[in-house]
Amino acid sequence: MLFGAGRASAPEAAWINGTAAHALDFDDVGQRGHPSTVLVPAILAEAEAIGASGEAMIVAYAAGYETWAELVRREPDQHHNKGWHPTGIFGAIGAAAACASLRRLDATQAAHAIALAASQSAGLMSNFGTMTKPFHAGRSAHAGVVSARLAEKGFTASLDALEHPQGFLSAVSPAGKADRESAIEAGSVWKLARDGLSVKKYPLCFCTHRALDGMLDLLRAGQLDAAKVCRVTVSTSPRYATILRNHAPQTGLEAKFSMEFAMASALIAGRAGLPELTDGFVRQPEVQDLMRRVVVKVDEREDPAVPGHAVYDEVTLEGEGGKILGRVQVKQVRGSPDLPLGREELWAKFESCVQAGTAKVKARELFDALMSLEDLTQARNLPGLGNV
Repeated sequence: MLFGAGRASAPEAAWINGTAAHALDFDDVGQRGHPSTVLVPAILAEAEAIGASGEAMIVAYAAGYETWAELVRREPDQHHNKGWHPTGIFGAIGAAAACASLRRLDATQAAHAIALAASQSAGLMSNFGTMTKPFHAGRSAHAGVVSARLAEKGFTASLDALEHPQGFLSAVSPAGKADRESAIEAGSVWKLARDGLSVKKYPLCFCTHRALDGMLDLLRAGQLDAAKVCRVTVSTSPRYATILRNHAPQTGLEAKFSMEFAMASALIAGRAGLPELTDGFVRQPEVQDLMRRVVVKVDEREDPAVPGHAVYDEVTLEGEGGKILGRVQVKQVRGSPDLPLGREELWAKFESCVQAGTAKVKARELFDALMSLEDLTQARNLPGLGNV
């Protein structure tokens, strides 16, 4: 199952589509990672293979998301601080739960699938800005499909693989503070309904988005000449500053993890989109020059409602002699549950991704079908899919 002429078995299709889903860094954000980049490819592949309905796919997504969120809830510290990429370490487990739901595994089989997936959890932040970051998502989707299929066939794993003192929660905990004892909330406190998802408006690391919103708001408020901007100061959280590791990027991949590039792109191009995430644009002399004028400052004040985030991100533009040309503070990011993208904004994003991937599908027809997924009787009826 691939969107186009190619075909692959479900595990490989999940792997390929998962990697593709994260390759542009233009996905969604929630539970410290990018849930849909893993869950959707795994669910699409398995749903097509077994002929599941759209409603079953939605239920499977909820199962995967809630499993992922339950594990996140049990860790008070930020996994990024230890070098873990949460999408890689939670994704395999969430995908296994989703596929177990699709295949209607019993409780014991589902537990085996989750435990097996836990041993396949991986993903290092040191690989951000390379092709390996999206590989984390694809590999997790593949692991979820394979784990559920093996469990259904009787393959076993430890039923306490998550909570064991030497299990998943302890192994990935940054400071050994993971909660391995409290009762499970999944199914009683629905985190998908409570926390939702943020859908990215820009194809860069989500840590740049509040500052990007602020910079673009300043540009819309008045004409600014990039050449007259002597300094751009961005204050953000320690976590964001750590993740945005590339201060002088030379490639489009590196630029996705650079606050300096995000600010330079917005000032010079008036946007930060897929056309700007090219090696040629990143290396333009004016872009490189402006990046050197961007300063990132760490704001230690943490938002109590959103761990790992500053209370707000602030962008300040200075001209000659330190004259303030503009300043803005941004708390809510566009695309978040509080400021969701409209249907046409989602369509514009969807269309640009289809074009970037040169997928041989009728984009609008597929988009409309996905937006009414609950009405789909067979996953195989989605436009652009073919039988495995």
